[in-house]
Parts: sequence; C-alpha cells; structure tokens
Amino acid sequence: MRPLERFRSIRAKLGSVIVLAVALTLLVSYLVIGFALRNSPKDSEAIDVLALARSAANGQLGSIPPDVSIVTESPSGTITIEGAHLPVNPQPFDDNVPHWGVVGRITYASIPTPDGGWVTAMKPSPSRGTLGRISATLGFLQSVWWQFLLAGIVAGLISLLIARWLARGMTQPLRDMAAAVRRMEVGDYTARVETRSRDEVGQLATAFNRMSAELELLERSRRDLVANVSHELKTPITAIRAHLENLADGIEQPDRDTMQVMLNQTERLGRLVDQLLDLSKLESGEVPLELEPVALAPVIRRVISEFSVGRAVTDVELDADVPDDIMVEADRERIHQVVFNLVDNAVRFTPPGGAVSIRALRDSDDRIAVEVHDTGVGVAAEHLPRLFERFYRADPARSRDDGGGTGIGLAIARSIVEGHGGRIVAESQPGNGATFTFDLPAAVAAVPVTDRRTAT
Repeated sequence: MRPLERFRSIRAKLGSVIVLAVALTLLVSYLVIGFALRNSPKDSEAIDVLALARSAANGQLGSIPPDVSIVTESPSGTITIEGAHLPVNPQPFDDNVPHWGVVGRITYASIPTPDGGWVTAMKPSPSRGTLGRISATLGFLQSVWWQFLLAGIVAGLISLLIARWLARGMTQPLRDMAAAVRRMEVGDYTARVETRSRDEVGQLATAFNRMSAELELLERSRRDLVANVSHELKTPITAIRAHLENLADGIEQPDRDTMQVMLNQTERLGRLVDQLLDLSKLESGEVPLELEPVALAPVIRRVISEFSVGRAVTDVELDADVPDDIMVEADRERIHQVVFNLVDNAVRFTPPGGAVSIRALRDSDDRIAVEVHDTGVGVAAEHLPRLFERFYRADPARSRDDGGGTGIGLAIARSIVEGHGGRIVAESQPGNGATFTFDLPAAVAAVPVTDRRTAT
C-alpha cells in the first residue's frame, strides 16, 4: 500500500503532500544557505583567536586548545612555540597595535606584550576542496541548527493550516457528490452539486450533475413506461374481459360483431407486444442491420402506395420529391419502417385537406437527409425534446383509439436511424405543421434502381 493510501480523506493527503514539499524545500534551502554562508564563522574564529592571544599576552591563558598554536617573541627576538605546530611563521609587527587575519587556512591574531614582545595565536580553518566546503557547510548548519529547526516548524504549521483551508474548498464538491450518491441509492435523483470551480473537480461536478439529470429523466421515463404499458395492456384486456363476462352471463350472444370486437382488441394487444419487443431488440442491438446500397425513391413510393391503398387518407395529399439517383447505405426494410412511421404520424395529425410531403437531398458528400413535412397542427416547443420517447404523446387528450397511435412508432424510428449512425430531429411551430428530418450515410457505389415490393 502506498503511503498516501493510508489516509481516508483528500484533505489529509493534500496536507501531507504540501507539508512534505515544504519540508524538502526548506531542507534544500538550508543546505544552499549553509554553503553560501560557510565562511561567515571566520569572523567569530578571528575573535576567538584574538581572545586567546590577548589572554596569552597578559599571562592569563591556562590550557592551550589542541589545535591552537601560541607563538611568543621576546624583545630580544627569541621565539617560543607552544601547542600545535602549524606550518606558518608569524611576521613581526613594529606598530605596537593588535593584528589579525587569515593566511592560507590559518586564522591568526598578534598582540603586543607590555615588555615590547609579541604573542601570536594561530588556529587552522577547515581544509579547502570539496570535503572542506562540506565540512564548513555542516559546521555552519550545526552552529545555527535551532534557528533553522524553529523556522521549519513554523513554516510547516503555516503550510498545513493553509493546505487544510484550501483543501476544504477543493474537496467540498466531492463531499457533496458523495452525499448525492447516498441519496441516489434510495431512489432520489434530484440531488445536484453546486460548484463554481473550472478545474478537474468542477468538471467532475458538472458531469455528475448532467448524469444525475439524465438518471432522473430515465427514472421518470421508466415510471411513465410502466404506467403507459399498464394502461395500454389494461384497456384491451378490460374490453375482452367485459365481452367474455357478458357472453358467460348470456347478456351478449357470440355473434359475428361481438367476436370481431374481441378479435380487434386481441390484435391491438399483439401489435403492442410486437412493437415493444421490436423496440427492445433495436435498443439492445440484437437486431442486425443488413446494410446494402438502397435507392430511396422506390422505398418512398412504396410507402405512399401502401397509404393510398390500405388507408382512408384520400383527404390528405401525399407528395414525394426524391431524385432517383439518391442512394443510401442502409437496411432496406428498416428504412421503409422509419419512413412509414413518420408518414403515419404526419397523416394522423394532419387535418382533411392538408398535405404530407417527403423530400430527400444530399446533406453533404457522405450524408443523405430525408424530410417528412406536414401541414398539421404542429407541436409545441416544450414537447419537441420528448417526441421520440416511448408512449409520449404531445396531445395527451387524444386517445389511441381515435387516431393517437401507440406512441412507440417514433421511438422505433429513432432507434433504427441511430443504429445506422444517423440522427433524427423534429422541428415545428404550432399551427404551421411539423418537419421530421433524419440522415443516412450515402452509398459508396451506385447500383441499378429497383423497386422491390414486399408485403408488410
């Protein structure tokens, strides 16, 4: 386990890192300062040597330190050396005043005696070279270690306090996210994290809020789906049950009309279940797409033919403007399903005398856009983002039985288009109709245009 992994909070980790960084910085700074000031003790050494020489001149020097040499010169010129023998010969002075300095690596001090002689005290300084510099540096640090230690402790405490203060603001969004996650565990997806930071933590908080909003939307969609599916299944089941109870009680007779009503409700249940299974497979990717170059014009003519023959829409004009040379790389039957669902939705919400037009154009070099426009009542802006959700109805007052559909067709269309790597959008203004647009990849190579008609 790494050292920082032992801490249970980011504030403790951040504080430890900052204190360690400050400690290393101070240590390096102390070494650099000590090296720069390694010669500063020479002044104090000169003072010490001067004191030794003065004591020797006055006859008050007791024992001589091991590394100190005392050279006494009498008025007659006799030289006496006591203590260490150093390779330096002191020069006599004739001005009768004290002298001190450094010769080579020897610190000396000369003091005149009352009888006219001289006493010189000499002490070696640290040797030159790398070892000498290191020794001088360590000696300086040793002489002022407690000042450096006190400065380090004060700097460490200040940095620790600042780190904890800064870390509290940095980690607050993380603590808020942890609290929000605990609320999500019990099904509350309304929690959000407030942050004004632009750093990684702020970006994480923004992503968390976006994820929380999506989860809230998914939870609401799930509840709506359960409610809608329950309603859709309950309605035909209730109708079938009522007729069966009437038949069992003898209130109704098992005639053709009664059986036809029950059959219609059964078919309604079957269509709903088939659509739900189809949508589930599309969204999970279990339905493979048989991609091939497909000419859009025959597909759209087939859709219009199906509406003209099989549905009572003679009061709604269907028009197509699709060039024969527009080809897409797609699954023919799935694209037919998309266009069929969009046209079916447009016809349902277009009043008598209106028109539904289908247009295809080249959006770019590799994309083909298909538009389905109607002259119906249009869709309010607040409903547009949710039109492609399962069971969503822009007009809740319109039931499934009076032309409202099952509410799954647009969801299936979106899944198919996204499975092709495309995007489907809706644009509308109330009273001016609606336009549904989706795009598909253009075919790489053209193939002969064929009109393959199959039963649906």
